[in-house]
Amino acid sequence: MTAATTVLHGVRFAFGTLTVLPVRVTRWDRDAARAGMLCAPLAGLVVGLFAAALGGVLLLLGAGPLLAAVATAAVPAVLTRGLHLDGLADTADGLGSGRPAEDALRIMKQSDIGPFGVITLLFVLLAQVAALSELYAQGWALGAAAAALSAVTARLALTLASRTGVPAARPDGLGAAVAGTVPVRPALAAVALVTAAAAGAGAQAGPYAALHAAVAVVCALGAAQVLLRHCVRRFGGVTGDVFGALAETAGTTALVILVLGGTGGTWSG
Repeated sequence: MTAATTVLHGVRFAFGTLTVLPVRVTRWDRDAARAGMLCAPLAGLVVGLFAAALGGVLLLLGAGPLLAAVATAAVPAVLTRGLHLDGLADTADGLGSGRPAEDALRIMKQSDIGPFGVITLLFVLLAQVAALSELYAQGWALGAAAAALSAVTARLALTLASRTGVPAARPDGLGAAVAGTVPVRPALAAVALVTAAAAGAGAQAGPYAALHAAVAVVCALGAAQVLLRHCVRRFGGVTGDVFGALAETAGTTALVILVLGGTGGTWSG
């Protein structure tokens, strides 16, 4: 299989598993999973651009920053059928149960959402909307850039979580399909590439904005890694639900960091 074919299958895998866009996954093996998880940030970029576009359209039509923020936060949920949010809620229920790994995993597989999941969803979505609203209030370009950066970083956290050495908690499901497929060096290369791209985008508004954008990516990935380590200890590995929780954690953290420190004023000139 040529490099071009591998990339094509990776793109199909990334968009077919991480979005609802009409992309058919033609291969479901370890090689395709490896390429797919390396392409995950690309799927995040597309999701983020759709989110930013809707927020921008609403602002142009006269909507306020809050409504634009709500719409922007809703787009990733729609384009994933709520997959990551559902994973976040299930992981919160599993962790909050305090049960042994086997029982916690069983709780996570149930179709209902418990109190830990509801509370976690509420505060995460509130944080996303509040951060986006504040950023949109300082300029459409800042809010749009933040939406894109958040979505890309969220999927980059999945690339890191798929690295060699991270086990699957179950023998089946998406977690088992992608766990341990990405070698460490390519995973770190993806981190470096996304961080550099974020800094480059921020550099359009000055060196402080470039640094702040890079810090947002690094802090978001750090938060996701803390959660990942805790889930591996509690559940024995990763699951599809854990991947969803990691994505939401990284994306939300990136937005919060962009709000902190005064980057908004710098980016908006």
